[in-house]
Amino acid sequence: MIEATVVVPCFNEASRLDRARFLELARDPSVRLLFVDDGSRDDTRGMLAEMKAAGGGRVDFLGFDANRGKAEAVRQGLLAGVTRGAKVVGFLDGDLATPPSEMLRLVRELDERGAQVVLGARVGLAGTNIDRKMARHYLGRLFATAASVILRERFYDTQCGAKLFRVTDGLREALARPFVSRWAFDVELIGRLLVGTASAPGLRPTDFVEVPLHEWTDVPGSKLRPTAFVRVAADLVRIEGELAAARSRRGG
Repeated sequence: MIEATVVVPCFNEASRLDRARFLELARDPSVRLLFVDDGSRDDTRGMLAEMKAAGGGRVDFLGFDANRGKAEAVRQGLLAGVTRGAKVVGFLDGDLATPPSEMLRLVRELDERGAQVVLGARVGLAGTNIDRKMARHYLGRLFATAASVILRERFYDTQCGAKLFRVTDGLREALARPFVSRWAFDVELIGRLLVGTASAPGLRPTDFVEVPLHEWTDVPGSKLRPTAFVRVAADLVRIEGELAAARSRRGG
């Protein structure tokens, strides 16, 4: 059985973190939790300290003195997991829009299918419970189309906040420098893994597996407002430029 270090970025989440459900997740032998407090101004840090004390050595946290943004919180958390010797790292949104049972299923999928990367995908299939606002769904489809063009590979949902990665030299290289995007860093990370570097060849498209979630809930209180999609679109342009430069260096 594999064990994944799952990073949970937090910013002013004291009123939303579900302590009981996270501790239940951490009790599963396939998961360790690493929270990253991104400079919260409420009692998030105190709550994380309580969860660490109650977590039986399977819950830990990092704390930033100032807010650095979700992208950097996730990157630093993943790097910390790698440094601590994890073989698999990933991240999960603190609102548990993707429930613990689904995160555990993604770990099993990574193990059973031998994939390098597993991505949760919010697909409204019959028999699933994907509770997503219609406007955000259609904006998400536009975003996914643009992301697939930039990545030169087809992905249904790059932005679902539940992902897992096997720790490889390629992942270390992809995390070595900050992301250019604050919110679309998922696309940037996938792109870096696909393109690779001179010392770490890129992954093949078949190394990625998107797993349709059985359950996902659009939790109120998202920090990404509809107006932010304008900034995200600008970030996609920057990501495309970064990946184009990387492909040029790689001769592709």
